[in-house]
Amino acid sequence: MSAELLSALPRDWTLTPVYARFSVQLGKMLDEKRITGTHLAPYLRNADVQWDHVNTVDLPEMDFSDNDRERYSLRKGDLLICEGGEVGRTSIWDGALPECYFQKAIHRLRPTTQKDEPRFFRYFMWMAVQSGMFAQTTASTIQHLTAEKLRVVRYPSPPIQQQRSIADYLDRETAQLDRLVAAKESVLGLLAEKRRALITLAVTCGLNPRAPVRNSGIPWLGEIPAHWDLIPLRFVADFVGGATPDTGRAEFWDGDIPWVSPKDMKRDEIEDAEDHVTAEALATTALRLIDAGAVLIVVRGMILAHSFPTAVTTGPVTINQDMKALSCREILMPRFLRDFFRGYMAHLVSLTEESAHGTRKLETEVLGRFDIPIPPRDEQRAIVARIATETAKLDALRSATERTISLLKERRAALIAAAVTGQLDTKSLAAAYSSQ
Repeated sequence: MSAELLSALPRDWTLTPVYARFSVQLGKMLDEKRITGTHLAPYLRNADVQWDHVNTVDLPEMDFSDNDRERYSLRKGDLLICEGGEVGRTSIWDGALPECYFQKAIHRLRPTTQKDEPRFFRYFMWMAVQSGMFAQTTASTIQHLTAEKLRVVRYPSPPIQQQRSIADYLDRETAQLDRLVAAKESVLGLLAEKRRALITLAVTCGLNPRAPVRNSGIPWLGEIPAHWDLIPLRFVADFVGGATPDTGRAEFWDGDIPWVSPKDMKRDEIEDAEDHVTAEALATTALRLIDAGAVLIVVRGMILAHSFPTAVTTGPVTINQDMKALSCREILMPRFLRDFFRGYMAHLVSLTEESAHGTRKLETEVLGRFDIPIPPRDEQRAIVARIATETAKLDALRSATERTISLLKERRAALIAAAVTGQLDTKSLAAAYSSQ
């Protein structure tokens, strides 16, 4: 958080340590071995505490003794602050359940005076988290906000009536901005759906709506042009697997050869990657060099629960063990196969199986049996070109919408920061609202 903002507070504001006005209590540690059913009650977990709400649906339960119920109970108006995860994420308990407690991953802040409006403090915490105030709370790789760190946090504290006016103002303004963001995000969803539908139609029906069709015999595919072939993928593409060199061997890394992993699969075409391997790694490990013109797909990992990333290589690369490279034979153009995968992403995801570790995997044998409708090459080329032209228009609209969302979020952040540090004349604003 900017020290300048906190050093320029209005004269009647103070910079108050949390310990001066709040009691700070970390939640109860979960111990399933001690659950006897004597006094079972619901409790909140870290994930249940979000900025805009507290989840109270399907909460787990554990035993709470008389001392526990006194120590870990929740009252309306208590502030709930996440110790880990998104460190500092804060919400306000609204008393939605007559009895509820909280787990160790959450701090409860309870006002000890009548000088604080919980909503104002929540807005301060949002600003603090966004500014990175809690990014280095410990030296460990997993960040945590300890009770000791939280107690000494200093926050701007205007008089209570002004806190309420500021909170009322921010409630109105942020709600309006949030509605605008939600509307724009809905547009993004519609654009993405239109993009998928456009691709699916093109790779299934071609560009001539009057072309004779035939039933493919595949329920999810339906009718295809009568002159198209329908061939299992294993007969029109060769599969190459990936590998990961020993991460402890420095001589394998920081070379000149791109090593593509799922994090790089955000583009339609790939010629480089975030990580690189050396020629020695290529010569002495299971890595294989993938030529330009191959179709890359992710076949294993958490990402497969939602999407099926695919791209075409435009230069030589290597790939990691969670991916496959498909080298298309003469009958099939790589960009047509890529577009077909993109059009039928949901079906491909449905073919994956969940591993014992909770990740998804698409077996090579299953992918090899996948039937691909294949037009003549000149028609494939025309379909790919049409898809590129039409999706470029949609992508331009998406980029413009994303920029608008970014500006709205910046406006929201700036508004909150200005309001909770006294840079806005919120007294006049509050008076204007009350007169409407």
